[in-house]
Amino acid sequence: MRRPLIAGNWKMNGLAASVAELDALLAAQPTIASHIDMALCPPFTLVTAFAARAAGSRVMIGGQDCHARASGAHTGDTAAEMLADAGAGCVIVGHSERRADHGETDVMVRAKAEAAHRAGLVAIVCVGETEAQRDAGQTLALVSSQIGGSLPDGATAANTVVAYEPVWAIGTGRTPTTAEVGEVHAAIRADLVARFGVEGEGMRILYGGSVKPSNAVELLAVTDVDGALVGGASLKASDFLGIIAGVPANG
Repeated sequence: MRRPLIAGNWKMNGLAASVAELDALLAAQPTIASHIDMALCPPFTLVTAFAARAAGSRVMIGGQDCHARASGAHTGDTAAEMLADAGAGCVIVGHSERRADHGETDVMVRAKAEAAHRAGLVAIVCVGETEAQRDAGQTLALVSSQIGGSLPDGATAANTVVAYEPVWAIGTGRTPTTAEVGEVHAAIRADLVARFGVEGEGMRILYGGSVKPSNAVELLAVTDVDGALVGGASLKASDFLGIIAGVPANG
């Protein structure tokens, strides 16, 4: 059985005082079903402090991006090894905002996922289509291409998570229907199994796109939705816990 994973992506939000939200999440652990995994990806400036605070807990701390190289003259970048050294256990790569704002290609995302694996981190690899691509009927072909190009050959159920994020639903309040979500997740699962076999069956596929407490139960009940990559609603522990409460009891 794939363990549900609820991961929070804080994006460019959070200051030192924001540790209070992590503390609230940590305090709520006894009320959270044991079959649920949790991760929180704050900005780089908070990774070390959050990782120290969450040490020994059920909350994995992660980064939001990493460089493909382990070191070098790359001003402003952070290596996967640096994240691991700071206490991170995972890292998001290929988020739609990185692809759009920084021109990241599948080749670049794949190299970053390989870097994450090299450093012993779980790579949360993001894929998804824009509104124009969906309207043009390109969703399944595009996502399949991104899966093929962005995932390393060494991807396993233990070191890789896939996150499907319809770009047009991120931060807009719009959410695809459960049928639309189910169609894409089923196609991703088929691609993963075709390429990785049993490992592909075990890889978790998260849904990410305006997930909030009010729609979590419906979205997390969809077949092959193994959790969520949460944006804005992960900034407040109360909202994040509301989403976690939507995970099906049977996992």
